[in-house]
Amino acid sequence: MAIEIVTETAGKDVTDMLRDAGLRPTRQRVSLAELLYSKGDRHLSAELLHEEAVAADVPVSLATVYNTLHQFTEAGLLREVAIEGNKTYFDTKVSDHHHFFIEGENKVIDIPGEGVGIGVLPDIPEGMEVVHVDVVVRLRKKP
Repeated sequence: MAIEIVTETAGKDVTDMLRDAGLRPTRQRVSLAELLYSKGDRHLSAELLHEEAVAADVPVSLATVYNTLHQFTEAGLLREVAIEGNKTYFDTKVSDHHHFFIEGENKVIDIPGEGVGIGVLPDIPEGMEVVHVDVVVRLRKKP
């Protein structure tokens, strides 16, 4: 059973959003963008988005989902949140903020940008600039 996909994101058509980001709005990109942004701000893995695409009858491979998520990230439409090793989530909220990661549930929750204070950063190598600082606070339920 296919799910209905909402084609507007905060009043903006995803096709226009892709074009504005410098991406050609291919059928697969549009379909994946509709899935990504139709449910508000959220964190999801490539595997979860692929499952949603399959459920919505969007013919796309997992490799294409990975490639598309990385293209969206490079274009500034997503933010990549690396939790550990091969655990990567993609965040539809690209403004400055940090994250809680709930171990055992593999759940990522936003911390508002002003919720964490960074006192001192190390000296950065010459010719480099800080793009942003990601803080991931790991949580687990008390025994």
